Amino acid sequence: MPRVAFQFDITDQAQFFANYSVLTQRPPRVWRGDPDNYLQLESGAATALAFSNPDLRPERTTNYELGFRQILSRSSVLSVSAFYRELKQMIQQRQVLYAHPVNYATYDNIDFGTIKGMTLTYDLRRTGNIRMSASYTLQFADGTGSGDAAAADLVNTSQPNLRFVAPLDYDQRHSFLVSFDYRYAEGKDYNGPVWFGKQIFANAGANFDFRAGSGTPFTRQYVAVNLADNIGAQQAGASKVKGGLNSARLPWQFRVDMRIDKDFKLNMGSKREDKRDLYLNVSLTVQNLLDADNIISVYRYTGTPDDDGYLTSPEGIENVEVQTDPIAYEELYRIKVNNPNNYSIPRRIRLGVALNF
Repeated sequence: MPRVAFQFDITDQAQFFANYSVLTQRPPRVWRGDPDNYLQLESGAATALAFSNPDLRPERTTNYELGFRQILSRSSVLSVSAFYRELKQMIQQRQVLYAHPVNYATYDNIDFGTIKGMTLTYDLRRTGNIRMSASYTLQFADGTGSGDAAAADLVNTSQPNLRFVAPLDYDQRHSFLVSFDYRYAEGKDYNGPVWFGKQIFANAGANFDFRAGSGTPFTRQYVAVNLADNIGAQQAGASKVKGGLNSARLPWQFRVDMRIDKDFKLNMGSKREDKRDLYLNVSLTVQNLLDADNIISVYRYTGTPDDDGYLTSPEGIENVEVQTDPIAYEELYRIKVNNPNNYSIPRRIRLGVALNF
């Protein structure tokens, strides 16, 4: 697993940098062989299961990055970098055909993927009271599977071991991040308001993080199924894909986090040689300051986070009519499918205290 990085100064204000690294990890799961599986396989009791493979190899990621850094002023720098990552030996389900005594499914290192893109970054060191960092990333993540169960539907329907390249589940095409910090110093470096001879905002400041990103892909579903009642006979429609794999996109996300804090100096020790300063930090943190409804998951049939489309489908209308109380059934059904886990975190407010020494 070699790692190589180097920097080359073109001028005293411009720099070229590059790095190369290889990372591996042990199989996270499905690597422990159980002898009982072979007994079940011979009896035909577990032919629909995917057996663990104790011969799995480590998953491997190779990173390449090239970049250029330019100093714009005494306190600011602009950098641009291009990156390319190769994902190899990724774990995926596959079918073993013509095996004895029956065909079976297992896991193997057959998946691969690529992640390529570029990042533009601007950094402003502390200038007066302000420090800021801004970055934009353009990314394309494609591969043959986003997880070790991506091919489960093909395997369970006795389809061949087909693999094709499609956007991965974490393929976020555009990503923006801006961090802005405004802070006052203390003593002679303090330039804030003074009330009654006191430096009120000494060692105090506020930090804002602005995040925005395009939606990640998902696969549309051709048939509306009953997800609230979890009726097994209707779940088969969930595997009927509309369009291509991961051909639809979630909406954009936007979030602002805020942190306001202040340090209070505490003098400790009576003797001069034993005197030391302690700082009591009091902070107020607000996550998702604007309480934005960021959608992180949707129902594949409708593409919305609060409606699976079943109640308005022909099967759903027929099912509602035979209920004891159709109105109550519809209301309870809509409550059930409006899953809060389909959204990112709401506004959260935290008050913290820390002692630094």
